[in-house]
Amino acid sequence: MRDGLDWLVTRFAVRHNPVVAVIDDIHWADPPSLAWLTGFAPRAAELPMLFVLGYRPEDLPRDAGGFRRAVERDGTRPYELAPLSAGAVARMVRERLGDDADTAFCHECWAVTGGSPFEVTELVARSFDQGLKPQPDNLTQLRELASAVKGEGFIEALRRLGTSCVRLGWAVAVLGAEATLPLAASVAGLGREEAAHATARLREARIFRAAAAPGHEPAARALSRVPPRDGEPLEYGHPLLATAVYRAIPDNLRTALHGQAAASVTAAGLGPTVSARHLLEIHPDGDASVVEELRQAAREYLASGAPEAAHRCLGRALREPPSLEDRPRVLYELGTSALLNAPAATVNHLRAALEEPALTPGLRVQVVYRLAQALGHTDRMGEAARTLEAEARNATDTRTRLRLQAELFLRNAFRADEEDSPARSRKLARLAGHLTGRGMAERWILGLRAWDAMVRGEPTSVALHHAEEALGSGLSWTDEEWGFELPVMVALTFMYCDQPGRAEELFKAGIDECERKGWRGGHLSFGFTLLGYIRYRRGRLTDAEDLVRAGLGIADKVGNRVPAQWFAVGILIEVLIARGQLYEAQRVAEHYGFGQVTPDAVIYPDSQTVHAELLLASGLREEAEAQLTAVGRRLDPRGMRNPAWCPWQLRLADALSTTEPERAARTAWEAVERARRFGAPSAIGQALHVSALVSTGATRLERLREAVSHLERSPAAYELASALVSLGAQLRRSGLPQDAADGLYRGLEGATLCGAPALAARARDELSAAGLRPLQLREDDTDTLTTQERAAAQGLVRGLPLGRIAEELSLTEGAVRLLLSGVYRKLGTDPAGLPGLLARRLGR
Repeated sequence: MRDGLDWLVTRFAVRHNPVVAVIDDIHWADPPSLAWLTGFAPRAAELPMLFVLGYRPEDLPRDAGGFRRAVERDGTRPYELAPLSAGAVARMVRERLGDDADTAFCHECWAVTGGSPFEVTELVARSFDQGLKPQPDNLTQLRELASAVKGEGFIEALRRLGTSCVRLGWAVAVLGAEATLPLAASVAGLGREEAAHATARLREARIFRAAAAPGHEPAARALSRVPPRDGEPLEYGHPLLATAVYRAIPDNLRTALHGQAAASVTAAGLGPTVSARHLLEIHPDGDASVVEELRQAAREYLASGAPEAAHRCLGRALREPPSLEDRPRVLYELGTSALLNAPAATVNHLRAALEEPALTPGLRVQVVYRLAQALGHTDRMGEAARTLEAEARNATDTRTRLRLQAELFLRNAFRADEEDSPARSRKLARLAGHLTGRGMAERWILGLRAWDAMVRGEPTSVALHHAEEALGSGLSWTDEEWGFELPVMVALTFMYCDQPGRAEELFKAGIDECERKGWRGGHLSFGFTLLGYIRYRRGRLTDAEDLVRAGLGIADKVGNRVPAQWFAVGILIEVLIARGQLYEAQRVAEHYGFGQVTPDAVIYPDSQTVHAELLLASGLREEAEAQLTAVGRRLDPRGMRNPAWCPWQLRLADALSTTEPERAARTAWEAVERARRFGAPSAIGQALHVSALVSTGATRLERLREAVSHLERSPAAYELASALVSLGAQLRRSGLPQDAADGLYRGLEGATLCGAPALAARARDELSAAGLRPLQLREDDTDTLTTQERAAAQGLVRGLPLGRIAEELSLTEGAVRLLLSGVYRKLGTDPAGLPGLLARRLGR
């Protein structure tokens, strides 16, 4: 819900800029509203928007620490509002009571109110209503009126109106925004006519707001005597009055009134979320109906994307307390409500549920599954696996055991400390060989087999066969019984097997499903992050960075050093290195302590390998070598040998290339052989590229040609551009400048389209060294372009990545590349010069 508000307010600010948001009385905000404001307000610095907030520091709630810190940060301008001066009060008195108001009278108005704007306004209005002349003779009466607008004096003035008015005033203070005449009468225990009469008296006394807006006093006084309509809201004249009345209600009576309010709003059909606000205020009394009402409210809050509100309702239901039979279910629901945003709290609640004697076998399986999921989300994979293993040993039902085994296979696949991964792989392969995909448990086993085959580097045909069987007619990301991990792993199996388009389709469907249900926690973080990883592997680096940063922003809200955050940080660093933004990659790594902590979960891309890649890019080859050697010792015994999944051997060969060239060549060639066994063209091409760079002579040129050949048949656009530049550079050094030109120009084009300026700069340097400077721009008429060529070129001018242009034109990325090549030829320019030329020629 908060993310939805972020989107709406941001969109409004951009559409209607400049925008000023003025919010008064922040100290009366409810906790969720205050939390949203605290999180969103700093973004105003990035928007054409100004927030102006008014609040009383002494009245801020105890849990407003985040807000206090936010308003004290740089960029804010806190002002202490001074009371009105004596001159300002005199001007207000004379504007309302006449220009001839006596100076002593005006000074007394200032003295008795202390310059409080609210009290001055009320005092002057009451003086006007009573026809009090602004003369020295009336100072005594003025002081009596002043006492009625202050704290105890105001409460005493309310009491003097009679018992009916007091009871109705209490009821409206308790009901708040829901207060209408029928509801208030019900809560106050008054008849309809008595409540209407009390409303009229409270409006005449300026305690309740009149039926019409103030400004024309005679009309307002007349309207105050009109009985309120049934649906018309009853409101205090000022929130200060409502607060004073609410605080003056005796504690026990206030609690009882909230109980009556809950019953009244329920009877009126306002729904469980409205009654829950009052139930949260009453004393626990073991009432089963209260427990059920709070559980219903929690379900509505979860459905509307407000898990924190659901958690509060369920926590209060637990304190009621529920019956012994219902207690395990309430604990389970309480834990589940926190899973997306506070998985550590989920662990505590679900462990408590497992200790309940009334826990049924069916619910126990659900609790154990959720507990394992929460432990995984908090980087406690070993603990998750042990919990599942113990439960599976005690399971007597065949389907239950199969389900627990499927979940156990999943958690072990993510354990960094798994002792015998090959044994798990063999068991998984044997089990999958007997399954046909009937039922979700069998599909999970098949999906895990697909993932395991990919990680181990078995042929792509094996991994894809099992992935298709697991996918069936589709896998839900928001299935509360099964979770989202397997759909993600199946989709990524397609990506590693060079079918990123298929993977993107599955990820987009999963993200849409999460957003429709309001699931904005760890699930959506993984969705954005890993969709960004797919774009990275397709060479769409700008898109990739945007998506991964969005995923990281969500992960930061879930918790620190949790798997969702590790995934996002590692992928972001890889993207930044590819884009040549080394300083930013180092800053991100330092900010998150990346490389300083080894996660308990298996992260991909492997976090230690990514850290070593950052060290390599920074010139720290020895440190990188040590890290990568450790990665090999960790992954090889587990059978995780696919260089497409973790290219640690390729990075190690690079690290060794200057000090141990022979070992570097052997290491890179072993990665080539593993890639050939897996069979994905992108993996083979990338491995051959690195193998060529650590080889010499004719072997280097031969392997570079072969690498380009494989990468041209793959979706890895960035890797292809990089290999083309390397091939062109080698051809130049071999004395073949004309042959070099094709590779360098194509590499420059690819680097530009991928959003890799560092690689593009390298290509330009090689062209310059070969005497093949980028072609001079020529202001030819763009009328020579076809309609599709013009559309593709305009997309490039707009800064769209290649994939986005392809989507807009309903073409493949390869077809768009061909279109743009035609544009280059017709306009006599290169990829780097095209945007500037077209910006002039196409009126951008």
